[in-house]
Amino acid sequence: MLLVVNDLVKSYEAGVPVVDGVDLMVAYDEIVALLGPSGCGKTTLLRMIAGFEMPDRGSVLLANRVLTSHDQFVRPQNRGVGFVFQDYALFPHMTALENVAFGLKKVEKRKRHVYAEEVLCRTGMGDLKHRFPAELSGGQRQRVALARAIAPEPSLVLLDEPFSNLDALLRIGTRKEVRSVLKKSGMSALLVTHDQEEALSFADRIAVMNDGRIEQVGTPEEVYYRPATEFVAQFLGQTNILKANAAGGREIMTPLGLIGLDREAKGDILCSIRPEHLTIEKPSVQSGGQQLGIVASREFKGHDITYQVEFGSARYIVHTDNRVLFEPSDEVLVKPLEHAVVLRS
Repeated sequence: MLLVVNDLVKSYEAGVPVVDGVDLMVAYDEIVALLGPSGCGKTTLLRMIAGFEMPDRGSVLLANRVLTSHDQFVRPQNRGVGFVFQDYALFPHMTALENVAFGLKKVEKRKRHVYAEEVLCRTGMGDLKHRFPAELSGGQRQRVALARAIAPEPSLVLLDEPFSNLDALLRIGTRKEVRSVLKKSGMSALLVTHDQEEALSFADRIAVMNDGRIEQVGTPEEVYYRPATEFVAQFLGQTNILKANAAGGREIMTPLGLIGLDREAKGDILCSIRPEHLTIEKPSVQSGGQQLGIVASREFKGHDITYQVEFGSARYIVHTDNRVLFEPSDEVLVKPLEHAVVLRS
């Protein structure tokens, strides 16, 4: 592993840890996203890895080199880590080229601008090298900040919500470009974000963080389709949380009818089933005694439709394609297309 974080703890008030015993690993040539709500400790964790914060306990190793431990602390500038700040932190009085060249202390002075221009070209900014930050768009400033971070060829790049200041369309295009640059450069990256779509589309693995702890680490598909906890299930997009009593098998009875489980369970359980893993149908003679729901609302979104279906006091969210057409107050059957995921309590 390239980065190994072991049992990091950080408190600003006694007895109130912001980061609470975090373990995390990043492999060579891997992009990992730290995903969680504001205030969960993800930026503090990133800053401890960068060396901007001293932990109360724990260690940080990069390529088997100890950066932080109980008796050792390497300064940020000596860690071999690149950092892209949320506000880009470019020098306003320097051109894009000068900003990138500024950090190349280990390159001969006469060669710095040549090398900086090469890096700017890799990020698609070669033609704008003589512009000042105020003359660049948000996406262009972001790419200059990335070029400055990767120019010294760090083995790890840390990105603190780098796309949050961009509008929606520019954000999508820019993160695709940044991911491509990182992968072509063979660099590992750790991205901090609270945007679920950003984490799912940008990262090779996601670490979901809540209240100072990491609740689950896995590929985007793993954390989305097989969430380990109720928090992960609900934070990674819309889901339906079902309470049931399991008899020890792989099926439970719910207001929606009989639903399969992804594993055997016994006793009172919580499980999650995504809205796209349900569908709705018209009642028929074959429906038997299955309980019917009432369509409470319908949101047409072009390529799909989101329904809310009421069963007594409970509501369930169902995503269908745009050919499944019902109106509010229609009686419907809700049927599962996939097994529900049993969550840790």
